[in-house]
Amino acid sequence: MASNPHMLDTPIEFLKGVGPQRAEVLQKELHVFRYRDLLELYPFRYIDKTRFHKIAELQADLADVQIVGKIIRIKEEGVGRKKRIKAIFQDDTNSMDLVWFKGISWVRKTLKVGEDIVVFGKPTLYNSTFSISHPEIETLESHKKSLVTAMQGVYPSTEKLGVRSLHSKGISKLIHELLEQVASYIPETLSIEIRKEYKLISKREALVNVHFPQSEALLAQAHRRLKFEEFFFMQLAMLKLKQHKKETYLSYPFSKVGTHFNTFYKEQLPFELTGAQKRVLKEIRLDVATGKQMNRLVQGDVGSGKTIVALMAMLIAKDNGFQACLMAPTEILASQHFQGLKDMVEAVGMKMALLTGSTKVARRREIHAALESGELDILVGTHALLEDKVQYKNLGLAVIDEQHRFGVSQRSKMWKKNSKPPHVLVMTATPIPRTLAMAVYGDLDISLIDELPPGRKPITTFHKTDKHRLSMFHFLKQEIEKGRQIYIVYPLIEDSKTLDYKDLMDGYDSISRHFPKPQFQVSVVHGRMKAEDKEAEMARFVKGETHIMVATTVIEVGVNVPNASVMVIESAERFGLSQLHQLRGRVGRGSEQSFCVLMSGHKLSADAKTRLKTMVQTQNGFEIADVDLKLRGPGDIMGTRQSGLVNLKLADLTKDSKILQYARQIASELLDKDPEIVCVENRPILKEYMRAHHIKMQWSTIS
Repeated sequence: MASNPHMLDTPIEFLKGVGPQRAEVLQKELHVFRYRDLLELYPFRYIDKTRFHKIAELQADLADVQIVGKIIRIKEEGVGRKKRIKAIFQDDTNSMDLVWFKGISWVRKTLKVGEDIVVFGKPTLYNSTFSISHPEIETLESHKKSLVTAMQGVYPSTEKLGVRSLHSKGISKLIHELLEQVASYIPETLSIEIRKEYKLISKREALVNVHFPQSEALLAQAHRRLKFEEFFFMQLAMLKLKQHKKETYLSYPFSKVGTHFNTFYKEQLPFELTGAQKRVLKEIRLDVATGKQMNRLVQGDVGSGKTIVALMAMLIAKDNGFQACLMAPTEILASQHFQGLKDMVEAVGMKMALLTGSTKVARRREIHAALESGELDILVGTHALLEDKVQYKNLGLAVIDEQHRFGVSQRSKMWKKNSKPPHVLVMTATPIPRTLAMAVYGDLDISLIDELPPGRKPITTFHKTDKHRLSMFHFLKQEIEKGRQIYIVYPLIEDSKTLDYKDLMDGYDSISRHFPKPQFQVSVVHGRMKAEDKEAEMARFVKGETHIMVATTVIEVGVNVPNASVMVIESAERFGLSQLHQLRGRVGRGSEQSFCVLMSGHKLSADAKTRLKTMVQTQNGFEIADVDLKLRGPGDIMGTRQSGLVNLKLADLTKDSKILQYARQIASELLDKDPEIVCVENRPILKEYMRAHHIKMQWSTIS
């Protein structure tokens, strides 16, 4: 059968039954602009159109139902904007109301008393009477004729669509019309080999059966085929981008491991590297030796030793005659990196400086001069590193901590700091589930540091409610008597800064009463304080001058106090899992046993219970991230709903991880065998790839 992919690009207004007005509402409400968009508007669930309910059987928690009966009376109520039509509808068991608030004149013309009709919609219970607002209605005879399949898809709809009769049933009719017109022109997008290997039905069969499934088995096959395709082309694009970067972006080859690295490894390394750290370091060494630009993401839980690995990569840069920089999202975090690395760097005869927004002008000038002359080996700082005035003699490696805090345009400035772009090492302490990492960072090489250094004791985590507050305070006093320090953190919710401030200050007053001066010293840090006052309070805590730090989430990253052994999180149910995990990671940094206490109210939502239970049961950041993905979805975790990175219509990163992994494997194998996708058998794949990415086809180059 002939295929004509261009037919699917026909503007939607040309489809029979659409026209300009319906086209406008389809475009605005559902982003349906072309035939293709309508075909890819998949049902979000299915109902059995052969099943009918009786009015007497209805319950308030039912989803959409079908009922056969007659309208026995129609009346108009209200005036002006409050006007509505109410129809009394009955079957052989009882009666109910059908109500319309919009399109009154059109509804009045179409309703007939005494005719056998099928009503479809969601029932609601009010004053002991069931009603359905804006139901779909068709004659019983028409229903029997139009029953294309027993399983009918339910499509997304809105009030504006409903006014144009584009409720679920109306959309289904349009899709049926479209498939009759274009089914023979739907092109295949996968090769025969891939379809055979993964036992996939054709694209045409999949589209027909996802909209009008002839059986549950065929619907499952349609879903499998379409989900695989979504993941496959997403991964193909990611891998092609990765391939393009490796071929296009040449960087400086670091051909040797020299004196600075070896001296540090033998004499200065503060602890034995874990197996995971050694593995990641080896991956980095292989990358930087090639002369192609390294783009590697290093994931590791809080305290897993990512920074030491980054330092050793920077030492390799120095051994090959290059400078390095480390960019962090906040001044506190940049300062922590600088303080933690300074002594180790100087011990091997290298120079390092810190550059942030608050660096004094005179010091800035010194740093700029030392950087340009090559006297400075490593520069640590915030986005101040991206300023045009910051010029390196020979930048070879850029390390970026928590890259999701930096915009793309900000990061791209770093690549222009040398005649060839520097190697890039991205670090994140926010564990990302493997499936999400493949989807969002699929163009980067990914390394995992999945072991904690030896000697670290697991943090004991408790969930307590307000009735345990006094015993919790008693426990804190015992820890302080042992010489330990405490964090007490209150939630920060952006749209309620006044409430947050009140929560924190009420908490501070209560804590001050239970931990009176001079026996106890309490610091407080919140968003209304000046930056220098915050820094001063944090510094007091770091030096051990205060026993308790009462704060909002400003301490989520950036404060490293090995002596702090307890993290109390107030209103823990108001925090996300990732944030709870990050906050807990502020303790457990010394050799002593540490604790995390999750304080909450008694009334908890199901999700809040799951979050707190997960925190108590595990400290594995990747397990926590998997639960977080299930609870929140990929868009909320990565901000991808805004950036459009995970634009999936049917596939689900949470539920379909096996299909994603298989799709990536197949895409990778395809590019290994046919890097430019030019083989004849892969022609359908190339056509779809180029169509999706708006690339003009050069057929003369394809065999």
